[in-house]
Amino acid sequence: MSEVVDIIGAAPARFSETEWQARVELAACYRLVHYYGWTDQVYNHITLRIPGTDHLLINEFGLRYDEITPSNLVKIDIDGRQMDGNPRPVNLAGYTIHSAVHAARPDDLHCVLHTHSDNAVALSCLDCEFMPITQTGCAFEGRIGYHEFEGIALDLEERACLVDDLGQSNHTLVLRNHGVLTAGESVAITFHRLYSFEQAAGIQLRVMAASGASGVPIRKPAPEVVTHTRQQFEGGAAQAGAADAVPSWPGYLRLLDGLDANWRQ
Repeated sequence: MSEVVDIIGAAPARFSETEWQARVELAACYRLVHYYGWTDQVYNHITLRIPGTDHLLINEFGLRYDEITPSNLVKIDIDGRQMDGNPRPVNLAGYTIHSAVHAARPDDLHCVLHTHSDNAVALSCLDCEFMPITQTGCAFEGRIGYHEFEGIALDLEERACLVDDLGQSNHTLVLRNHGVLTAGESVAITFHRLYSFEQAAGIQLRVMAASGASGVPIRKPAPEVVTHTRQQFEGGAAQAGAADAVPSWPGYLRLLDGLDANWRQ
């Protein structure tokens, strides 16, 4: 048995090993977003393309994030049609943003995570951009797009603008007066990006408040240092030689096992 299967667990008979791994990792991401308090009740989505297919996994609408399990994720196609023969409610209106990204970036952005997390929403409401003023924040230099608020994202015509604002090299999109979207080639990378962005955004808000109150200027790293640091992150130098792109991910699965022994059902 491979190390991946040891971590994920053997697949039930009705799922391939590939689909089961995708389901377990996506369910874990939902649980972790709940754990960190980044949910907005039953709204928002995290979607994942099943490797080697054109099918996506998404949450059943109405379930809390801490109720999501690998088995109750819903399989859909890019247009939101259910593919698993067991019709369950899916919030297709909320899927508008995800379908745009999955259709536009099928080769590199396999997981798409959209939240209304506190720090990200607060930053999105300020007439400024994200500042790479911390080591972790440098990973987002040149990798963030900005999308102006157009109301609730129900109009399919808004997808073209979303795609343009995300661009072809960004992995994070600040939705003005709304929230944030992070995306990546895997669930682990996408979650790590949200964690890092939410943390860095919170620090930026505190630094801006402290600077405004005290009159002390914000100290920003030199642009060439910011770029160099981002390249260190993207090149793997920041992973201390670990083979896994996100060395913390197996630990997160162990965390969830400790919180709820039945979350993998």
